[in-house]
Amino acid sequence: MPTLYYAVGACSLAPHITLEWIGRPYEAVKVQYGSDELLAVNPAGAVPTFREDDGWLLTQAGAILDYLAHKHPEARLAGGDGARAKAEAHRWSAFFTSDLHAAFWPVFMPYRYTTDQSEAAKAAVVEAGHRLVTKQLGVLDRHLDGREYILDGGRSVIDAYAFPMVRWAIKLLPGGLDRYPNVLALHDTLAADPSVQKVLAREAGG
Repeated sequence: MPTLYYAVGACSLAPHITLEWIGRPYEAVKVQYGSDELLAVNPAGAVPTFREDDGWLLTQAGAILDYLAHKHPEARLAGGDGARAKAEAHRWSAFFTSDLHAAFWPVFMPYRYTTDQSEAAKAAVVEAGHRLVTKQLGVLDRHLDGREYILDGGRSVIDAYAFPMVRWAIKLLPGGLDRYPNVLALHDTLAADPSVQKVLAREAGG
């Protein structure tokens, strides 16, 4: 059956949630970054990695989410029909991949962004990362004003994509989401979803 390789706390949470929303049989395999088990299916040693039941492999969260949305139109997770709806889904997928996710890298791994390995230098990089994250959260918060979900077509894979990054912000930003009530509302809506709760429990316990 289709298999998702995931790591706890990673953006692989998004396709994990999406698979649960779809409601078809799948297997979720917890792995460690760079482990032999993961390298055997993805030489990059990264998650998410998705393997179809015929052995076809797909990597990159945005691509996996787009594939799942269009493979299972009955789940209505693509965010709407038509050229503009598809463009909006691609727009926000790119936003989460290239703008918000990338903004967290200086926070997660500040040593990559400075040749000065002193604690003061790394702290400055983390602070710069926080500023990048808050800028992108501001974009998302303004977009969500008056909306329940990110796309006009209702709950979608794009909301699932947002969820792990919003959780990172709650954990890592000074003040969490205090300045972003619309982002917090999206988080709370998704966190209350039974399928999301099931996935979070599985990842926490597995």
